[in-house]
Amino acid sequence: MRIAIFSDIHGNREAFDACLAQAGRQRVDRMVFLGDLVGYGADPQYIVDRVRREIGRGAVAVVGNHDEAAIAANTRNMNDYARAALEWTHRALDDGAREFLASLPNTIEEEDRLFVHSEASRPKSWVYITDPGSAERSLVATTQRLTFCGHIHRPQLYHMAPGRPPQFFAPKTGTPAPLISSRKWLCVLGAVGQPRDENPAAAWCLLDTTAGEITYHRVAYDIDRAAAKIRAAGLPQILAARLFIGR
Repeated sequence: MRIAIFSDIHGNREAFDACLAQAGRQRVDRMVFLGDLVGYGADPQYIVDRVRREIGRGAVAVVGNHDEAAIAANTRNMNDYARAALEWTHRALDDGAREFLASLPNTIEEEDRLFVHSEASRPKSWVYITDPGSAERSLVATTQRLTFCGHIHRPQLYHMAPGRPPQFFAPKTGTPAPLISSRKWLCVLGAVGQPRDENPAAAWCLLDTTAGEITYHRVAYDIDRAAAKIRAAGLPQILAARLFIGR
């Protein structure tokens, strides 16, 4: 099975559509969404509606911290620009979209896979994976062999052999990485809608369960249009500016 995995779309329609188009050319069998569908970008309703349609076709999704905050405009742990964006997003979403976000689970397990927005040890604490130490806490917190998460907006890949500490591996865009069956793996996705690894291209991953490999993809999109929408909506200007620099 070929599974397209997306994280941190953040209301960016142009980036999401570009990723979906590229995934469509990859003969994808199903889709997984790792949370933060909304926040920052100017098209939250469109993103939620599209993800809901994909779930109707067999996709699955987990909740992210921005999704959770947008439901009730609870932004006490956010910085000023994230708070402004989420308060705007709450107003921009209809009741059905907010109810959908509220219905999303924190984690999903299927076969040997765990899907979560932040990491496995404390899914509701929204911890970032930043190094082998934080990766190890996530890896040992689950019996699943493969864990997929986002949240930090920077693609990373960790593997851990029995009795050994985890090792970091920098995924190379477009090159399949074999997920060796004797190891546990933590696949940290980059962001669809607001990358922060100094590469402005939208990010997503393709998991091939038959081949036992994962491929990290990047795709260019119409950043000018996405940024113009953010400015037109009256959202903080930094949210538009950072799209161009990927940080």
